[in-house]
Amino acid sequence: GGYDALYRKEQIIEAGCWAHVRRHFYDVEQRGPSPVAQKALAWIVKLYAIEAEIKESPPDQKVAARQQRAGPLLEAFHTWLTETQMQVAPQSGIAKAIGYALNRWKALTLYLEEGQLSIDNNPVERALRGVAIGRKNFLFVGNDAGGERAASFYSIIETCKLNGIEPFAYLCDVLEKLPTWPNKKLHELLPWNWKKTALA
Repeated sequence: GGYDALYRKEQIIEAGCWAHVRRHFYDVEQRGPSPVAQKALAWIVKLYAIEAEIKESPPDQKVAARQQRAGPLLEAFHTWLTETQMQVAPQSGIAKAIGYALNRWKALTLYLEEGQLSIDNNPVERALRGVAIGRKNFLFVGNDAGGERAASFYSIIETCKLNGIEPFAYLCDVLEKLPTWPNKKLHELLPWNWKKTALA
């Protein structure tokens, strides 16, 4: 709900997650054999196969490969979903799975235009797993300011990980340097600049 409000305000652009779409069809198939769910899953497997092949490519090459290979596949999949939606019982699980995909189609196909986007948000969910595991602990941050400080630390730690930096070493070094570090050079202590500073 919170994200939907941000999308409505156009403060951020939604990038859809194909893993969530897949899960809806997979759940239908798990409840009992469903030829429609099986076919949808087969389409999605093809999309992931393309991603596996271009995983190490630079963003611009990913965009070109996605548009050339995944684009036509997605157009055909969209047509099939739209036609199939009219042939299934409106309140069925398969209708809900199809509706979930069609209602988010623009967000689901955004990755075709942006090579830095992933086909799903699994990497983000993995990064946030620590936050989810510690959720009960956050009841005891003390107050709103404590929660904001905790969020800042999580942001710093995850940014270190994204930049290939060991967070504990980074925090120890930066907290030691901060008291005497010149204000005009604070940007040098940001995680993506820190390696160079630490080696200097």
